Amino acid sequence: MINYNCCKCGHAITDKDIIGINKKLLGARTKQFMCLKCLAAFFGTTEDVLRYRIEDLKDSGCPLFK
Repeated sequence: MINYNCCKCGHAITDKDIIGINKKLLGARTKQFMCLKCLAAFFGTTEDVLRYRIEDLKDSGCPLFK
């Protein structure tokens, strides 16, 4: 089980896909993660756009989403 908290708001991150999108967008070596809401705000986009991107990366076989 994943046991991380958002480095911005402190919200618990329990979904491995959220960790995967953090690593994809911020770099594979990142050690601090953001919840989807904070990550969307950081990049000036919406949570729905990030969810779509996660599904797209899964479908393309990205190893961060296995």
